[in-house]
Amino acid sequence: MMGGPEDDELTEQHEINVTPFIDVMLVLLIIFMVAAPLATVDLNVDLPAARGAASPRPEQPLYVTIAADGGISIGDQAVAEAALIAALEAATGGDRQARLFLRGDRSISYGQVMGVMSRMRDAGWTRIALVGLDQGAAP
Repeated sequence: MMGGPEDDELTEQHEINVTPFIDVMLVLLIIFMVAAPLATVDLNVDLPAARGAASPRPEQPLYVTIAADGGISIGDQAVAEAALIAALEAATGGDRQARLFLRGDRSISYGQVMGVMSRMRDAGWTRIALVGLDQGAAP
């Protein structure tokens, strides 16, 4: 009895049809792609310049200066770059909490200033202030 009505039964499918799910996700993606730029607010704001009061200058500031030729000095004393840490040790008396003022000539690169600052931080001096001209005094 082959070919009977028992052989024509539909087999059960045990898989989830993900096609409608993908279609819904793509529609939602398109909606969010269109709506996201509309949700941002773009306002042109002309912010004022900050002119805060200058910090009080300590009695004996310790300046680390990088000259235009790349030479380093602590206070008024020129120091070789290799001897920078030893000279800072002597100038601060080993006090790693001493405030150091780092200033660099306008013509040197940012990398040179960061290199000196990194060496000082690696040696333990973390209270380093950058010195610049007041906006009113700049040429």
